[in-house]
Amino acid sequence: TNVAATMIAGHMAGIKVFATGGIGGVHKGAEKSFDISADLDELARTPVIVVSAGAKAILDIEKTLEVLETRGVPVIGHGCETMPAFWSRHSPFRAPLTLHAPEDIAHFYRTRQALGLGGGVLVANPVPENEEIPAAEMDGYIQAAQKAAEALNVTGKAVTPFLLSKILELTGGRSLKTNIALVENNARLAARIAKAL
Repeated sequence: TNVAATMIAGHMAGIKVFATGGIGGVHKGAEKSFDISADLDELARTPVIVVSAGAKAILDIEKTLEVLETRGVPVIGHGCETMPAFWSRHSPFRAPLTLHAPEDIAHFYRTRQALGLGGGVLVANPVPENEEIPAAEMDGYIQAAQKAAEALNVTGKAVTPFLLSKILELTGGRSLKTNIALVENNARLAARIAKAL
């Protein structure tokens, strides 16, 4: 399931926090295609904490942050002042909020609940430093994958799986290794937040 569907199912089951790899968001060129993930709307309405390594780096992170802000979704950088970019620890964009301890994130969530504020919270958790692929290197792979998608006229829901598969090929499997590491890292943080709640 995507993040949106997992949020719905989690909330129905009484789950307040879950981990994923990266959220969906605003695709590059969305001003023409209007390709924006349902994850962003679900974060605005379903009261679940989503721990991720940020938006997938193939997306427009700046526009994704703008849409989340417009929808009133708090975005917390866990121990970081810049937004992570999935496979990479840093993007050019500031994290709207920074909290360092899982207990602080739990307190933030409980405070929102006490104030009657709806919707979820996005926690952006950078991939461990020894597992990352630096952003400057990833940019080259992402641009090459996007050019391949354009050349083959890949559109709509087929874009993300195509890009991820192409990046896996271009990185010689490193992107998958990093993906596994960041999911494990997110699961550890989500468990600590859940325990604090």
